[in-house]
Amino acid sequence: MKFKVLISAPYFHPVVEKYRSVFEQHNIEMVVPEVNERLSEQELLNCIGDIDGVICGDDQFTPKVFEQAKKLKVISKWGTGIDSIDQQSAEQQGIPIKNTLNAFADAVADTALGFMLSFARQIPWADQDIRAGQWKKIPGFALNECTLGIIGMGNIGRAVARRAKAFGMRLLGNDIVEIPKEVIAEYGLTMCSLEQCLREADLITLHCDLNPSSYHLIDEEQFKIMKSSAYIINTARGPVINEQALVEALRTNKIAGAGLDVFEQEPLPLDSPLRKFSKVLFSPHNSNSSPSAWTRVHENTVKNLIDELNKHIEL
Repeated sequence: MKFKVLISAPYFHPVVEKYRSVFEQHNIEMVVPEVNERLSEQELLNCIGDIDGVICGDDQFTPKVFEQAKKLKVISKWGTGIDSIDQQSAEQQGIPIKNTLNAFADAVADTALGFMLSFARQIPWADQDIRAGQWKKIPGFALNECTLGIIGMGNIGRAVARRAKAFGMRLLGNDIVEIPKEVIAEYGLTMCSLEQCLREADLITLHCDLNPSSYHLIDEEQFKIMKSSAYIINTARGPVINEQALVEALRTNKIAGAGLDVFEQEPLPLDSPLRKFSKVLFSPHNSNSSPSAWTRVHENTVKNLIDELNKHIEL
């Protein structure tokens, strides 16, 4: 039996040829479209009709896409997050969604710490000044003088806590699920409400999944609670923050700045007002960057795909 597989995960594109022999061995024909970050609903509608399996990134698998995906047998997500996939539609059609849990915890945690250190030591702005011929002593602070609020205490949140503890930070944690007492003790965490976390933290880092309860979790009211000297960091999912509210908070100096690896619309539009604020640091949804982690995800994603397709082989 021959299968047709759509490979739309941008991170997998550079290694497609490496796995060609594996796909051929399992009678898999590869369809590799040009992808700019992700496929939209319409782009998927244009190609999904005769597809048996998908290795996807953050493509927009909407109910309409599932209606047209008459042959689809499996979605193998490259990475962990599956919030771009309508899981109810997949379940109704009996299409399994496979992913790689805890894929990038260390790399994402490092990115969050990178943003924190940049804000604490003002390194990007000192660099800009010197390149412009200026010699300014920009006030900074040490991380051990700070309270860090970690919203989302899963694998990534705990990896951040492990690093932050080494810097001597006071750690506040917030999660909608109960965190084991041994984890709290290991990292010296104080678990608290979202309001307390936002009110007391000098640095706030987001590490929650995107779901109905976390959509626009940080909105106008939450920015009002934060210290005017606080920085917020998002390496989770863009829509966890209401970007319009963030723009207003930055414009009115309700917060000191933001570090953003993810956005409500990706790539970040050229006309986004966020680009106007010098106190915002950006990266292009790249906090998962880690050769060893990528390799593990490549292997697991292919395995997940083939394992599910093999269940449909006619005996």
